[in-house]
Amino acid sequence: MHDHPSAEKLQLSHAQMRALGYQVVDMIIDHYEHISELSLAQKADRTTLEQRLHEPLPEQGSDIAQVLQQVQRDIFAQSMPLDHPRFFAFIPSPSNFVSVMADALTSGFNPFVGSWKVGPGPAEVELVVIDWLRQLCALPEGAGGLCVSGGSVATLTALTTARHMKLHSDIRKAVIYCSDQTHSAVDRALKLLGFSAEQLHKFRADRHFRLPLAELQEAIARDRAAGKLPFCVIANAGTTNTGAIDPLVEIAEICQAEDLWLHIDAAHGGAAVLSEAGSALLPGLDQADSLVLDPHKWLFQPFEIGCVITRQSRWLRETFSVLPEFLRDVAGVEEEVNFRDYGIQLTRSARALKLWMSLKVFGLSAFRQAVTRGIKLAEYTQEHLQQAGCWEIITPAQLGIITFRYIHDSQFSGDLNLLNQQIVEAMLKDGFAFLTSTVLRGQTVLRLCTINPRTTEMDIRETLQRLERFGRAVSS
Repeated sequence: MHDHPSAEKLQLSHAQMRALGYQVVDMIIDHYEHISELSLAQKADRTTLEQRLHEPLPEQGSDIAQVLQQVQRDIFAQSMPLDHPRFFAFIPSPSNFVSVMADALTSGFNPFVGSWKVGPGPAEVELVVIDWLRQLCALPEGAGGLCVSGGSVATLTALTTARHMKLHSDIRKAVIYCSDQTHSAVDRALKLLGFSAEQLHKFRADRHFRLPLAELQEAIARDRAAGKLPFCVIANAGTTNTGAIDPLVEIAEICQAEDLWLHIDAAHGGAAVLSEAGSALLPGLDQADSLVLDPHKWLFQPFEIGCVITRQSRWLRETFSVLPEFLRDVAGVEEEVNFRDYGIQLTRSARALKLWMSLKVFGLSAFRQAVTRGIKLAEYTQEHLQQAGCWEIITPAQLGIITFRYIHDSQFSGDLNLLNQQIVEAMLKDGFAFLTSTVLRGQTVLRLCTINPRTTEMDIRETLQRLERFGRAVSS
């Protein structure tokens, strides 16, 4: 028997399937086992990858082992491992093996979770997972939502619902409010929804990088007096830049008094409610009309899984439900939830299974410990930076994120922005750790996000030591 797939049926023999499955699992386990040894230096350039991967559309099949070798060598080896313990950029996605296997099961069984009639088991799992998240965020019974690809689609889903429930079809006079620290997913969603850039009022964040309350209230009053229609405030529960949390309780009070929709972006920070320290920072999360949370961030899931929850699940159904003729036979009854009616997708995979399986296998306590560890690692980073004497803390550790810059000493007269950018570039070239800079109040600063539960204190120390060494070299 050849090692090639059966051409007419696109299938392998049972023996070939098992052999391929074992090989793939071994590849994944090897990745986990040796990940800390991998370099985080920049990967191959476009020209190199085109030479390796561009080829005519294959008319005939290839040996499976050879294809797997190419996958390993030219595809995954040329992808930055976001689950590396020293990947500190953006918001890492540490992932876990149980969820990886859950995704394999989802692909293998290929359930359709758009209609209850054909996927009731996976649909019920999604309902359970969403309700678990609802409870963690202390949202009321009656709140509900769905799993989507990530924060961008979750934000689009939430703001589409806000527009429908508050404005219906006339959006011309509507005004939305947020700080300049709000994620760009909001700008993209509003653009897709037909709002102009002038309808989004972005406030310069306060000195703690939060939405300024007095300016918000003044703007609402001024816009009403000008005949405009304030309708939505977007608050942050953990910004990407600094981990900053807007004053949610006070913003909720303003929204209630002014009859405004409160959308909370908790894509990163929402998971912090699992820890005692994080929960204390997030009062007011329960006041959201809509809330975004990304399990593929701080709930340690592989891409893709984001979640959107609205205060009343029926708001989603009222916004998105459409029943074409070809779906009449599977319309269902009220207690049968058809997730196609709750968002923009008709065809949907069982995204919730991986979060459900990993919570079932590890238990909430393990997740709580992992989240708490991420918070403490950022605080540990801050302590070491303060002890070194050559660093300035720009924003203290919050929700696993800290920003800082190298200042050398008080006598240094060079360009600190250029100096810190060069430090980042030196680290990216070195490959020991991966971090990026950001700009806060015109200052180029270094930023670490320490949420990977497999990051060690030694990883932190050695990363800071290298950064300091690069700083001395660049500034000399």
